[in-house]
Amino acid sequence: MTQQHATVIATFSRRMRLRLGEGREVEARIKGKRLKPVCGDHVTAEPIENETDWLIVEIAARDNQLTRPNARGQVEVLAANLDYLVVVAAAKPKADWFIVDRYLCAAEIMGIPAAVVYNKTDIDADMNAVGAELTNYDSIGYDTVRCSATTGDGMDSMQQLLKERCAIIVGQSGVGKSSIINQLLDDSSQRTSAISGKTGEGRHTTVNSVMIALPEGGSVIDSPGVRDYAPALESSAVAAGGFREIDAAAQHCRFANCRHLREPGCSVKKGLDDGTISARRYESYKRIVNITEQLDRF
Repeated sequence: MTQQHATVIATFSRRMRLRLGEGREVEARIKGKRLKPVCGDHVTAEPIENETDWLIVEIAARDNQLTRPNARGQVEVLAANLDYLVVVAAAKPKADWFIVDRYLCAAEIMGIPAAVVYNKTDIDADMNAVGAELTNYDSIGYDTVRCSATTGDGMDSMQQLLKERCAIIVGQSGVGKSSIINQLLDDSSQRTSAISGKTGEGRHTTVNSVMIALPEGGSVIDSPGVRDYAPALESSAVAAGGFREIDAAAQHCRFANCRHLREPGCSVKKGLDDGTISARRYESYKRIVNITEQLDRF
């Protein structure tokens, strides 16, 4: 059988869709139970005799991977080989900036740039508070965009951010990730998520991740929405590396192993006192440290 290199462009539990080297798309199964391909993976596959399906036989080494701990404390890989991460927040459901920070932390640990996108600007919200958060992200060095997938405002900026990149769009359920992609594609083929009238939270409609080619070049992975997220970190000691401003200040701490919590001579705490480090971002850092330490006990 002739083996080919391919890219995983959609996942359906143990079934996949692949894009072969010449651009053709095929359905595929996975050989054995040990292989666990995810969207973005580069794999080796071979045709199955007398079937239209192909068989994934090997996963190439990953440049990076977006991860989270599952309910048992084990690392779950969500996507691989990314070079950009876009976190979407919105007026409805109300923006959870702590979830935004956790995704940004993951991007920092992966070593890829990231953007914060505030969608649904056509809906009334406390834009002073939103503006303060976006200004802070901008000052740290993240790309920021205000947009409306309903009216199309800000979509040109989104196109430019994603051009020629392999990006993933992440965020809470119902913030409009699929609607943003629909606007970028100028079609409504992507499933969109309704908001639950009882809870104000999004219903999960994007069951599996899918990689979509963009008309201006590049591709974007539409991932399932979440109600919560935390990056899978090796230990709480690496958490500061997921916060640019905290990591920069940490270089001047008195102790090399400073955890930036209660230690004397901590430059991070000094930055918190003089306002150069956001109190809310610092709270995000502490929460990630706490989550990681809890998972370490599994």
